[in-house]
Amino acid sequence: MEIQKPSRRRRHHPEEFKQAVIAACCETGASVAGIALANGINANQVRRWMRERGIEVPEQRMLKPVAEPGPAMAPEFVQLPIAPAEPASRDIRIEIRRGNTAVKVDWPVQASGDCAAWLRDWLR
Repeated sequence: MEIQKPSRRRRHHPEEFKQAVIAACCETGASVAGIALANGINANQVRRWMRERGIEVPEQRMLKPVAEPGPAMAPEFVQLPIAPAEPASRDIRIEIRRGNTAVKVDWPVQASGDCAAWLRDWLR
């Protein structure tokens, strides 16, 4: 038995599509990787298109470190009231959605091990 590996085909994108993607990447605050991902293209491909057209690829934006506030800016301690603990008899509530179907399960917390086993079996 002989198995043939399917040949890999190159994708060809029209110039208008390339220009639209590049224009989106040149907008302020735009992420080349994010725009590429949204359009089903590798970010390196988009950067190549930009280089080929003489457009400077935006630098990766690094977050600037936030300076630690000095002693004059430190907030004062504010004590917050703590609510009393919930009684241990609350039920475990699970809601799972898949498409248009929703499954809601209430399970007693005392049988949490049984709930975990059921959920593990159900998700397989």
